[in-house]
Amino acid sequence: MNAGKPLIAHVLFRLGTGGLENGVVNLINHLPDDKYRHAVICMTNYTDFRKRITNKDVQVYCLNKKPGKDFAVYLRLWRLLRTIKPDILHTRNLSALEAQLSGLLAGVKHRIHGEHGRDIDDVNGTNPRYVFLRKLFRPLVHRYIPMSKDLENWLVRQIQVPPQKITQLYNGVDLSRFKVGNEKPLELLPPSFRTPGLQIIGTVGRLDPVKDQITLVAALIHLLSTSPELKDKVRLVLVGAGGLQERLNSMIQVADLNDLVWFAGDRSDVADLMRTLDIFVLPSINEGISNTILEAMATGLPVIATKVGGNPELVVDNETGILIPKQNPVAMSDAIKLYLDNPELITAHGQAGRHHCESVFSLSRMVSDYARAYDSLIKLRK
Repeated sequence: MNAGKPLIAHVLFRLGTGGLENGVVNLINHLPDDKYRHAVICMTNYTDFRKRITNKDVQVYCLNKKPGKDFAVYLRLWRLLRTIKPDILHTRNLSALEAQLSGLLAGVKHRIHGEHGRDIDDVNGTNPRYVFLRKLFRPLVHRYIPMSKDLENWLVRQIQVPPQKITQLYNGVDLSRFKVGNEKPLELLPPSFRTPGLQIIGTVGRLDPVKDQITLVAALIHLLSTSPELKDKVRLVLVGAGGLQERLNSMIQVADLNDLVWFAGDRSDVADLMRTLDIFVLPSINEGISNTILEAMATGLPVIATKVGGNPELVVDNETGILIPKQNPVAMSDAIKLYLDNPELITAHGQAGRHHCESVFSLSRMVSDYARAYDSLIKLRK
């Protein structure tokens, strides 16, 4: 390993299944090996998701932060940074922002902070405590990288970050991994989901209030109560795990739809599962830039998404999908029904989404954008 190459220390709360983490792994795997070295620092811990990092030289460190206040974790981080001596510290989201102070004290010359999206307890980014914290650490950050124009505008307006300190970059999707297939891998689905002619509706994401699968299940219940003839024609696939599963299960049981909904759990074969779907739905209350929307479009699926965060920057309404208000089961049901009644729209919007990804949201474009951002910061602050 060439120690002369700049070392980037990517700091995140936890390395597990998620869009943010997927973006970090894709970046590490695809930035040219002859340009940068990488280390991943988890404020808490990691899961088997770390195995997706293909470069064996990448070290993954765990600081095992305790729940609540654990100020000693920042001392451990400072010691680690003093040991590995990164050239760039790249923290992501509020849960890792305080690592910027350890980076300053450890003498890291180039410090970047990425904003990928917000959680349910601060959907609009106006929580006074969080705004204060972001403003407090603002002088320590040399460069902000928000994932969407929506987040960029919020940084300027709410956090009062000078525009010249911001480089907005979109995520990219691996077009060789997420692709249109001639034949669906139906063997991945439960037997009752493999019947010819079924329309498979699906979503991917942790079962969490901010992802709001509750609205999607409520939309299915509304759809089948108003159009009961569709019970033999539609199925719903929920990919992901999390705390909402019990509540979702209860809704499904009360509506007697157990046979029509499949909880697929946390999966490593999302690219293949995507190809079993006909319509993709993202019901989130808030999003930065959704990897799963990009993955669905790359797979040639029409996307029904809530008009929040960066979603309107990805989904071209009535061209690659349909944008609807958040937490509106009736609007979501109507959008699904529109596709079911007009199968030619499924094909047309799906093809347009694939073309949109190829022209705007490729992984190669994302990697090139990050390389330019890293290079320019190093040159600017030599």
